[in-house]
Amino acid sequence: MLTRRAKYAAGFTMIEAMVTLTVFAILAALTVPSMATWIRNNKVRTVTDSLQTGLRLAQAESLRRSRQVVFALTNSTTPAAIPLPAVANGTSWAIWTIPSMTNAADEAPTFVQSGVLSNASAGVVVTGVAAVCFNSMGRLVNNASANVTAITGAANCVQPTTPPPQQPTAPPAEVFSISTPGADRPLQINLSLGGQVHMCDPAVALSAQFPEGC
Repeated sequence: MLTRRAKYAAGFTMIEAMVTLTVFAILAALTVPSMATWIRNNKVRTVTDSLQTGLRLAQAESLRRSRQVVFALTNSTTPAAIPLPAVANGTSWAIWTIPSMTNAADEAPTFVQSGVLSNASAGVVVTGVAAVCFNSMGRLVNNASANVTAITGAANCVQPTTPPPQQPTAPPAEVFSISTPGADRPLQINLSLGGQVHMCDPAVALSAQFPEGC
């Protein structure tokens, strides 16, 4: 037989339940901002990975085909159409081969591949040039006839004037910055004149101890 004391000792009182719910609500409120920041950082990383993949694919195709290749940012929904409307800070990318200067009349530009940068990561901003061209050795080159048209600014490939990174402190040839409001981990892609593609953290200085730095 239960005593009177044992009957009232079982379960939670209303006050105890309210205190538990209050503590839970406070903990949840503290977690939400950090979770939102993590989601935004993950979007930045997703877009950066796509951009890096496209640049490396363009360079690899230039070597494989022994042809100049153009990598362009665009907002076009038909990236397989020529001329490609290229735009700095575009939401997608596309790769095309460029006919050689000696046989341009006998060759047609060939669509290679395209990818989406911000369809699944709305709000992510890519800041960079509209187009870059790789020669048959995978290096950045000038090309005033790269089969792309400008929506804003210069779209055809212009070789950067900065020197190749022969020293660790030398500036990169091209820089693509990827960020979104609310994220605390913006990323950057550095592209050297030699064609090296390096994804890095602009908040960290590049060194032997921090290879992820810029």
